[in-house]
Amino acid sequence: MTSNEIRDQFLNFFKDKEHKIVPSAPVVPHGDPTLLFTNAGMNQFKDVFLGTGSRDYKRAVDTQKCIRVSGKHNDLEEVGHDTYHHTFFEMLGNWSFGDYYKKEAIKWAWELLTEVWKLPKERLWATVYRTDDEAMEFWKSETDIKHDHILRFDEKDNFWEMGETGPCGPCSEIHINLSDDYDNPKYVNAGDPKCIEIWNLVFIQYNRDETGKLHELPAKHVDTGMGFERVCAVLEKKNSNYDTDVFTPIINAIEKLSGVKYNNNLPADDKSNTGLTNVAMRVIADHIRTLTFAIGDGATPGNEGRGYVLRRLLRRAARYARKLNLNEPFMYKLVSVVVQNFSHVFPEIKSNKSQIEKIIKAEEESFNATLDRGIELFENLIGKLKSMNEHVISGDDVFKLYDTFGFPIDLTAVMAREQGFAIDESRFNELMNEQRERARKSTRDKQSSTSVALESLDGFIITSNQPTQFTGYDELNTEAMIVGLKISGQQSFVILNK
Repeated sequence: MTSNEIRDQFLNFFKDKEHKIVPSAPVVPHGDPTLLFTNAGMNQFKDVFLGTGSRDYKRAVDTQKCIRVSGKHNDLEEVGHDTYHHTFFEMLGNWSFGDYYKKEAIKWAWELLTEVWKLPKERLWATVYRTDDEAMEFWKSETDIKHDHILRFDEKDNFWEMGETGPCGPCSEIHINLSDDYDNPKYVNAGDPKCIEIWNLVFIQYNRDETGKLHELPAKHVDTGMGFERVCAVLEKKNSNYDTDVFTPIINAIEKLSGVKYNNNLPADDKSNTGLTNVAMRVIADHIRTLTFAIGDGATPGNEGRGYVLRRLLRRAARYARKLNLNEPFMYKLVSVVVQNFSHVFPEIKSNKSQIEKIIKAEEESFNATLDRGIELFENLIGKLKSMNEHVISGDDVFKLYDTFGFPIDLTAVMAREQGFAIDESRFNELMNEQRERARKSTRDKQSSTSVALESLDGFIITSNQPTQFTGYDELNTEAMIVGLKISGQQSFVILNK
């Protein structure tokens, strides 16, 4: 079974149960300042759960593009070093807005997993919130799961909440144990890579007020999420997500560009040279998907916010590329592979392909100019510290790598860890805060100067009274006309029509 077939079967299964197939929201959230990136399927339905919006359908199904690289959902350090964490992933989900509830959600999840996809029932486990007797009974009455394979857990594992206040509720997770000891409950929620969560059924039934008290919602919702890459590994019978056809076209392209073969017979934690090149390939394969989808949705690398996240990922990948002897810009060449394999589901990356390639290539060229010199400085530091029998890189040196050579702190931390070293993150943060304060003061001074200049100039020459049109949600660049102009000495100010 291919990944495309798996995705289609999920969507069509729920379409046959009167769900509307809705498109993925962009990974760059529009109108939600609380998010750097869309990180869950529920983001585009947040207004429904909060009661501030509605839809013309009660049931929905989708595959949502998600990026998780910051906050509590930050698995960046694990990406590449294991076989199942990713910065970009698809979240398959089905939704009920005040329509069906626990009974149908549990029944249909079991039906898809065991009757359509034929997963072995004896390997499946269900978890419920410790006081959710209703979900427990539906697992017993609506499925034929072994009753001792239904486990209760507390808030940490089985209670979902949007924030400190607002909609929340218990959830029921479905795990599959792929080990030989599949009838043992000790592996569930224990972090074992052989016993993984594949589906989370969230039952949004409460509203938490400012005092922490729970109130029943008048309309109860279902919000489910299934990790697409994980379920592909299970259904394709692969030990690693990177061995599925979601990733193999990208890894094959990296092999051709580098002349280095990927060895999928080694464990993820293998420390040999081949094991380290495997890590490099997994990092690059993961990060190019994130960069392609994020830039395709309008984000650009930069020094702040989501732009800095993308810059960190690209520079992290560029440094790992050195382990494959890829010393020239190359990641932009992988964009076409991502487009070829995913544009039939997400057409926006095809329409923006040229722009994505240009942005990634420019970033690679910029960083490559300083990367080798930064690596040389880092290696000299390590040699000096070893001679002194010290194992911590000073915050001042970490800051120098960042400020002079563009090394994000997490990149330096990874390089240090590979050598058995730590970094002084506290001192680095002090220096960063000092730099930010200097930058803020400089910005305030410039704004004050500009304000004075504007107040002292004659009025704009205006050719149109129409408001400026914002087109950034639909395109990455545009042609605009100057409709207003001020000139004073060496300063000029323009107003554009869009």
